[in-house]
Amino acid sequence: MKVLVAYYSETGNTEKVARTIHEELSKKHESLLEEVKKITANDLSNYALVFLGSPCHMSDVAAPVKRILGDLPHSPRFRLAGFFTHAATMDTIYKYAGKCTTSFEKACKEKEVAFTGCYSCQGNPSPQLSKSMKEGGAPLSDAELKDYFEDVRKHPSPEDLQQAKEFAKKILRELS
Repeated sequence: MKVLVAYYSETGNTEKVARTIHEELSKKHESLLEEVKKITANDLSNYALVFLGSPCHMSDVAAPVKRILGDLPHSPRFRLAGFFTHAATMDTIYKYAGKCTTSFEKACKEKEVAFTGCYSCQGNPSPQLSKSMKEGGAPLSDAELKDYFEDVRKHPSPEDLQQAKEFAKKILRELS
């Protein structure tokens, strides 16, 4: 099966997840790893399965990925799986990253694309987000913020990447 793993990444978090998914898929399938800036929505039709990845920006997928989702062809033959990285904590993921999954689902529903699911994990926040959070943009005390940064800098962790592999395997099993 021909598979495309396309991603947009600014800090390397989403790229790590994309590479992990690609490595897993490459074991038994023809898989191409590509940055979103090098593809168009029309290119997706060359594949049976597309994994599309994005960092979370302003609670939603990043603009380059939103562009691809908006340009999806109507009723294509490929299936789409989404993945994204975010800096939200597990108890705030819906508030700060909740639109990401919704964007994948909405675009697929509107264009009648078979959507196979979405994977997400924490990623080390960008310098801009870190600065904003430190300047009062996060509802955390100084001690909580310190603990948060100590933990989030570890992501995507080996466990997160293993879960990304399991997500890819699950999607493949469902398509078999």
